[in-house]
Amino acid sequence: MNDKEIRIPEEIVPEVLELASRYYADYTQSFAESELVEAAKEVRIPAEFIQQAIREVQRQRQQKLERQKKATQQRQRLLSVGVGIIGVIALSGMWTYNTLVSSASRVNAAWAQVENQIQRRADLIPNLVSVTQAYAQQEKALVTLLVQSRQSYLQALTPAQKAAAIAKIDQAIARFHQYAATNPQLQSSQLYINLQYEMAGTENRLAVERMRYNQAVQAYNQQVQAFPTSLLAKAWGFHQQSFFQATK
Repeated sequence: MNDKEIRIPEEIVPEVLELASRYYADYTQSFAESELVEAAKEVRIPAEFIQQAIREVQRQRQQKLERQKKATQQRQRLLSVGVGIIGVIALSGMWTYNTLVSSASRVNAAWAQVENQIQRRADLIPNLVSVTQAYAQQEKALVTLLVQSRQSYLQALTPAQKAAAIAKIDQAIARFHQYAATNPQLQSSQLYINLQYEMAGTENRLAVERMRYNQAVQAYNQQVQAFPTSLLAKAWGFHQQSFFQATK
């Protein structure tokens, strides 16, 4: 055995034999140019026409292969462009969704601060009741209004219920201030004076938080309404939020 003889790994032998068989089949099914010329002589076709026909057929086949290659390349380019466009749309959609989520979160956070101040104001109502009972025992209607307004807020669950309860608290506090304005004895009490400071501070903080909330809502609503974000926002369940308006 020749040491320099190339050894073929056993695992590729089937592939080698299959490919060799295909080459042999192509060879046996083809003709040499001289064979075609000899065959053409039998039907009296000059050799130059056979040669011309061979060149023409080869040229047409080459053109066909080039067209197929160009078509394949064009499909690949279109596919790449399509994938790129889909990628851009997907990234844009993700960015839009995250932006809407962030804006909605800011609105919710701002509203939580508003509720904190409203809760603080509601928690001052028992002090208003105490002052009223101490200096105006006959004002049972005012006491009842104050107590009921706070209870309504504490029991409110939905935004609509909270809005109605806030309006009742505003009315009750406004009624208390109207009464206090006509009661010099109540106005001169230290308890009322201290309570006034607390009420004023709470009202100021509430005004600031209400402004911040409305600013967050305005920014959020602008995003929800802007085209084409509005189409995506509607599909994802993002809706406009209402501004918080003071009732007095």
